[in-house]
Amino acid sequence: MNQRPGNQLFDAYFTARDMRDVFCDQGRVQAMLDFEAALARAEARVGLIPASAVAPIQAACRAGLYDFAALGEAIATAGNSAIPLVKALGKQIAAQNAEAERYVHLGATSQDVMDSGLVLQLRRALELIESDLAQLGQTLATQAERYVATPLAGRTWLQHATPVTLGMKVAGWLGAVTRSRQRLAELKPRLLVLQFGGASGTLAALGEQAMPIAQALAEELQLTLPEQPWHTQRDRVVEFGAVLGLIAGSLGKLGRDVSLLMQTEAAEVFEPSAPGKGGSSTMPHKRNPVGAAVLIGAATRVPGLLSTLFSAMPQEHERSLGLWHAEWETLPEICCLVSGSLQQALLIAQGLEVDAGRMAHNLDLTQGLVLAEAVSIVLAQRVGRDTAHHLLERCCKRAVAEQRHLRAVLGDEPQVTAELSAAELDHLLDPAHYLGQAQTWVERAVAEHSALTA
Repeated sequence: MNQRPGNQLFDAYFTARDMRDVFCDQGRVQAMLDFEAALARAEARVGLIPASAVAPIQAACRAGLYDFAALGEAIATAGNSAIPLVKALGKQIAAQNAEAERYVHLGATSQDVMDSGLVLQLRRALELIESDLAQLGQTLATQAERYVATPLAGRTWLQHATPVTLGMKVAGWLGAVTRSRQRLAELKPRLLVLQFGGASGTLAALGEQAMPIAQALAEELQLTLPEQPWHTQRDRVVEFGAVLGLIAGSLGKLGRDVSLLMQTEAAEVFEPSAPGKGGSSTMPHKRNPVGAAVLIGAATRVPGLLSTLFSAMPQEHERSLGLWHAEWETLPEICCLVSGSLQQALLIAQGLEVDAGRMAHNLDLTQGLVLAEAVSIVLAQRVGRDTAHHLLERCCKRAVAEQRHLRAVLGDEPQVTAELSAAELDHLLDPAHYLGQAQTWVERAVAEHSALTA
């Protein structure tokens, strides 16, 4: 039975397929082989190896030629993936051209192969994440503008506060996405750099040709040549992991909001429905927020993985024992979790189902109490802040005790009606008239998104 690399029962739920393909065994091996092929081309350009050696080396740098199971067993003894891979590469080349085999991996060390291969994988991962973030941003911008004036109850400490709009809430999600896109753009020059230092970072084995080869290798791989090798300076990859952690957390916020709005008692906003989506094994009526669960799950898992990257930063001298090893599966898993979260966030944002009538109904659950502040602010300008506050507080308590709408109670209060007309009270107790700068926040968030996309 054929299975795609990295196949797991939960992959389709928690990970985007394209991202898993980047970090599957074949993706990892191919990235390292791409380094080896580029090294041969660079050394031939500089004249260190004969040009005739390049073609045989390149021909052998195809991941499909290698037995991943055998490599996995060899890694358990060798201590890293580059050592057995380079040996297997040498054998593959020697079988076709014994002369070319002499020039494989010349001047490089295992960590050069693995770290540069990782950077090549991260470049592809970045492309996928940036593309999804841009698409998500555009979708959220469209939804924010669509619901810019749709009132719903603002909630603080999980209780009704003053009205907001759904567009304003979506604009909050959009702003976080825009900042994440900005962070990725800013870190890219620091992350997409070559790792090439040889045994202890000096490239001594290449003599005077070291820097020309390093520059040529960087050009072949379309990476930047950093100021020095970074074998035990891991801030580059940890910074990327940290930004992915921020993305996971921001998407988790989106998922949390949607899941709360989907609760039966709220029922204001829903994930898109589909046959078989969000059902229960025993309760036919259920409509569970299965997409939001992925967003919240990733936001919960990624911080623990990120702590491993931070813990692995104080690496020993010129090459680390164990701390570097701790990164190997950690950063790829963070990438995969964020990719799955983005995939689900896109589905949610694109198919968002909104019940504006239910929002209006819920806004009135407190019978006008959520707009007590609006009345108090205006009344304070006429009778003083302290007097207005106590007067509204008394009216609110009476409305609750008598189970009456605040508008009716205020209409019976002589101190209020002496200052505010019936029309003024009606206006003040209309949620649509107490939305503050909600529209402005939407416009600003969309403008910032548009400026980044242009």
